[in-house]
Amino acid sequence: MKAFEVMGKVDEKGQLLLDQPLEIHTSSQVRVIILVSDETESDPDDTSVGEIKESLKSP
Repeated sequence: MKAFEVMGKVDEKGQLLLDQPLEIHTSSQVRVIILVSDETESDPDDTSVGEIKESLKSP
């Protein structure tokens, strides 16, 4: 099993909208785990996925 971490939003209909498409080229069943921040809770790591990927590239 592979894991992907992506950001997204839940719309007013309760549907999950991903910020970026998944690069999965087969139709398959998936397991989704939703993490929702409390309004009082702040995320100490707000680094974007793009910034993280860029930092991992070799010089």
